[in-house]
Amino acid sequence: MQTEKKDIRALTKEQLRDFFVANGDKAFRGNQVYEWLWSKRAHSFDDMTNVAKPTRQMLEDNFVINHIHVDEMQQSSDGTVKNAVRLHDGLVVESVLIPTKTRTTACVSSQVGCSLDCNFCATARLKRMRNLNPDEIYDQVAAIDSESRLYHNRPLSNIVFMGMGEPLMNYNNVLKAIEKITSPEGLGMSAKRITVSTSGLPKMIKKLADDEVRFKLAVSLHSAIDEVRSRIMPFSENFPLKDLRESLEYWYSKTKSRVTYEYVVWKGINDRKEDIDALVKFCRYVPCKVNLIEYNPIDDGEFQQADPETIEAYIKALERDGIVVKVRRSRGKDIDAACGQLANKNESSANV
Repeated sequence: MQTEKKDIRALTKEQLRDFFVANGDKAFRGNQVYEWLWSKRAHSFDDMTNVAKPTRQMLEDNFVINHIHVDEMQQSSDGTVKNAVRLHDGLVVESVLIPTKTRTTACVSSQVGCSLDCNFCATARLKRMRNLNPDEIYDQVAAIDSESRLYHNRPLSNIVFMGMGEPLMNYNNVLKAIEKITSPEGLGMSAKRITVSTSGLPKMIKKLADDEVRFKLAVSLHSAIDEVRSRIMPFSENFPLKDLRESLEYWYSKTKSRVTYEYVVWKGINDRKEDIDALVKFCRYVPCKVNLIEYNPIDDGEFQQADPETIEAYIKALERDGIVVKVRRSRGKDIDAACGQLANKNESSANV
């Protein structure tokens, strides 16, 4: 029975060098191939033009490159681009290019589906099928970088892990992908331009701090009252705000990096004065900023965007306490590319 070929990008540079030595070649050939795989973004062994044809054939006989394929690309009227990304096993995830006048941001996925059950999010309605591998995360970023250069004449400037999935439930692969993205041998991006957004897993936030990561942390908060937050995000019953607060205090003590709270305000859910007061109090525990995010309905009507007056009340209360607050208008709503809307509605995922 024929054994399945290994994805060559699962090998380290040292393992590649060892492979060539074991097959009677020079170790530097491993360096050459490694550069093609990562910084030159080769999709096939035939792309490796300065590698001899017999060597390329040997690689073909032993390995595969499980590169992603952008099945469908949709462009919004505001310039946002959504990619339906097909993986080597036929599953599909989505990633988004978000342009502004000064930057282009990649919003990337870390899981096929999601492990959590946030009621307001379309992605949460998809069962989690598997974690993405580091190279699959890397490929999403590389594809969006190419689109940024093509459509906006500038390289990708920022990355947010706010696509499909909970990044901290794919911890090792996400960190490996970021290591490759920030490496000079990869995309060479600054870690300070990367934000990992979590729904709030205290144990894993502490692990991030212990691992001395250099990227930024965002937390989908949405309420600073346990009962309300559990209604919005049922899984959070297992992770009370007290534990989340302690983990964020630990994060700041280790990294000295302020936290961003992502916060959507809904009518009849978290739009009361006590909700505002609770958020202001929660924000005092660690240096932070708050992004008030425009809500994007996912069709069932349970969650409705709060009145502008309520948003204004949040802003005034936070600013009065010296807390930085910004209102984030959603981009790409007309192609279901906005926050909480990624759900593989495109035709290319119909056979998944």
